Amino acid sequence: MVGSRIAADLWLNDYITSWDIYAHGVIRVLLSQQTAYQKMEILETVSYGRVLVLDGKLQSCMVDEFLYHEPLVQPVLIYHGNPQKVLILGGGEGATVREVLRWHTVEEVVMVDLDQEVVEASKKYLPEMSDRAFDDPRTTVNIDNAINFLDSTSQKWDVIISDLSDPVESGPSFQLFTQEYFSKMARVLKPDGFLVVQAGSTALAGLGFHTKVAHTINQVFPHIQSYSSDVPSFGEPWGFVLASKQPISSRPDPESVNQLLATQTKGGLRMLDGKTLLGLFQNPTYLRNAIASETQVYTLANPPQNHSVNNWG
Repeated sequence: MVGSRIAADLWLNDYITSWDIYAHGVIRVLLSQQTAYQKMEILETVSYGRVLVLDGKLQSCMVDEFLYHEPLVQPVLIYHGNPQKVLILGGGEGATVREVLRWHTVEEVVMVDLDQEVVEASKKYLPEMSDRAFDDPRTTVNIDNAINFLDSTSQKWDVIISDLSDPVESGPSFQLFTQEYFSKMARVLKPDGFLVVQAGSTALAGLGFHTKVAHTINQVFPHIQSYSSDVPSFGEPWGFVLASKQPISSRPDPESVNQLLATQTKGGLRMLDGKTLLGLFQNPTYLRNAIASETQVYTLANPPQNHSVNNWG
């Protein structure tokens, strides 16, 4: 009710911009520690259940994480149609692996995450997110830097999913949204393969990062499709970029998508089907125009600048 008192003694202040905060009431701090790479917290909230926070930035919430992970994973697998070898860069809580393993066609999924402490804490405190995905014989977890892995692997992949945390300057992902990084992924992607990248907010107040990531990817891949999903706990729509050397239709046929999901997956999707996918790809005019007019390319010499950091207290 408007005007009601919110009885919370601890708050996670999620900075949507430098001037706008989405404050989440926190019931309990389940874990708070500095890993070798980043500050990690696992908190319990009333509205969204348990949440993972890295370097002060909210990553996943138990209640609505499917509104992030299904649109991150399922469109790229649908457009490939027959994914067998899937590489995930990031995704420490295991929900991205969970979504990949819905597909009967998948023979192998390798998750590369830098921070083993995040993986282990997620298994302990957020087991519902991975839903036993780490125990699946098709899953391999490789604790490594994404660039090190890309430089050393000789395997070619059908699908690559880049599910890295936002580029906080002191964090591990700061230089992993660059042209050099996407070029490394292109080297290990099969010619008919597809790539998807979590690419930040598509809200008007913070659109610049998304448009620059999309433009940077487009320097490496001739075909891209930007899209976004509303994730209530984030307080803003969240963007993704699908990319390939193959053409990408912005008007997928809902019935064909539903048939593919029915025959090639074990089902259980809560958000995404053929009609939803068609809707996701119909970007508003402001977003299409902003991407089309973007000129800046992120490089190692000119990476993303520091994002605003969340705080709780």
